[in-house]
Amino acid sequence: MTDSTVALCAVIPVYNHGEPLPAVVQELRALGLPCVLVDDASGSDTAAIMRDLAQQEQVHLVVHAHNRGKGGAVMSGLREAQRLGYSHALQVDADGQHDLERVSHFLQQAQQFPQALICGYPEYDASVPRGRLYARYITHVWTWIHTLSLDIRDSMCGFRVYPLAPVVQLIDQVRLGERMDFDTEILVRLYWRQVPMRWYPVRVIYPEGGLSNFRLWQDNWLISKMHTRLFFGMLLRLPILLWRKVWP
Repeated sequence: MTDSTVALCAVIPVYNHGEPLPAVVQELRALGLPCVLVDDASGSDTAAIMRDLAQQEQVHLVVHAHNRGKGGAVMSGLREAQRLGYSHALQVDADGQHDLERVSHFLQQAQQFPQALICGYPEYDASVPRGRLYARYITHVWTWIHTLSLDIRDSMCGFRVYPLAPVVQLIDQVRLGERMDFDTEILVRLYWRQVPMRWYPVRVIYPEGGLSNFRLWQDNWLISKMHTRLFFGMLLRLPILLWRKVWP
């Protein structure tokens, strides 16, 4: 049974992905999904595109004066979505990597399971760089250690529907990583808070000539620090996590 009280929108963090963004917004709006765009201090060309998109009905724009990173942009978008009265928000990338044909299924699952975080795990084609796969596997292993479980199938895929009440409460209470460390950290911390999660596949492509905002050395350093924080957080929660395995 679906929940008619669920109010859904999309949150799209944007940093210089002006070229693919209009098609992403058009497809989401064709599905009847309002959009919250977050301009994370993009260049003038992308900023102009976003201002034009924000003239459309049910397309909202949040502007950062300074670049805060993907996580910072997502958190701003989630707060704005809740302020606008939405109960759930689909996080989706602006660069066209995610298969938007899966949006309807994810929204249906959010309506059927309104307390749950609806998470995507990626199905890659041949376009994926091998190095990305190896790096993701390292993070997966650490995530399984942080949670003492294999429940989190993929902690890095930014295609998920958040129930806003527990998520905004978390980001208001805990200082989360604001860059590429965000996607993993928020999942682990929501798992610790026993927010239910449901997992579904989503096709992910790497468009030829696409712009990546991943900074090799800086973001890997931030991700390493995040794993250190989460490991010690796991140690503090060890009795509770072990008890949950015995008594789910």
